[in-house]
Amino acid sequence: MHKGSLGLLISVETDNWSVSRWKKQFERVCPDRSVIVLPDASVSVSDIQYVAVWKPPSGQLAQYPNLRAIFNLGAGVDALLTDPTVPSVPVVRMTVPDLAERMTEYVTLHVLMHHRQELHLRSAQRESRWEPRVQWPARCVTVGIMGYGTLGRDAARVLLALGFRVVAWGRTEQSHDQVRYFHGSKQIAEFLSETNILVCLLPLTPATKGILNRDVFSKLNRHSPLGAPVLINAGRGGLQDEGDIIQSLEDGTLGAASLDVFRTEPLPSDSPIWKHSKIVVTPHNAADTNPDTISRFIAGQLATFEATGKLENVVDRQRGY
Repeated sequence: MHKGSLGLLISVETDNWSVSRWKKQFERVCPDRSVIVLPDASVSVSDIQYVAVWKPPSGQLAQYPNLRAIFNLGAGVDALLTDPTVPSVPVVRMTVPDLAERMTEYVTLHVLMHHRQELHLRSAQRESRWEPRVQWPARCVTVGIMGYGTLGRDAARVLLALGFRVVAWGRTEQSHDQVRYFHGSKQIAEFLSETNILVCLLPLTPATKGILNRDVFSKLNRHSPLGAPVLINAGRGGLQDEGDIIQSLEDGTLGAASLDVFRTEPLPSDSPIWKHSKIVVTPHNAADTNPDTISRFIAGQLATFEATGKLENVVDRQRGY
């Protein structure tokens, strides 16, 4: 067994999360390491020093007594932090430029979709109706970004370039030149009062669970050409109260929503969200993790860690991100 063996543990299987695809890529960028798809009864659990994981089954990582670091293959680490059996070793989250760029594409697409009244236009097309409406400029709309880390800042950069007004909110105080930034529970109401399109990119923590609820929606700014506020959630499904979203769309508290994440995934086929005329559904692919980019990042992290003992993007377990 090579020194520094890397265990690969992915508990979902889709085109993007093909275990064989990830294994092949890790073997290419880590030629001096053994890359083992876990669990593997033929491999001693004591030989696994590192793991690269996505939503591992609860208790699985506790089987490896010599773990030195855990690399989470996506941005959200809540599946790891809610498992009390996960060993007390560094957990590294992904914030590589490729991930930020993909999220910015998603956010920009959906902000523009609602800004340019695409739901109305596509409905008119299906019914063969030629029904243009007055189109306002981007400068008339304020996008509020809830969660202003690497992903939020990159999205703001592009939205500002397109002419949108941008404000942001986070849990802790920061300093930003380009946007008006609000922080903490005392400033969230003011942030919401300026926001026409709410973009949520928050991590899921005990403090943020269910934060996208009717109370928040009712505080959003209603004085814009949109007519009613819009919600875009590309953070985590646990952030949103889906019943509140539907009710708020029905009574006009919200005008529309784009949802990429859900409390239960895949979204059940009988969910009313699927067929709601004011909701755009995407299958948690706002910022798909790219095996080529992520494997190279992890390979570099492994080399640096074994040489210096240092890692980038280590999760603060107390904060939850």
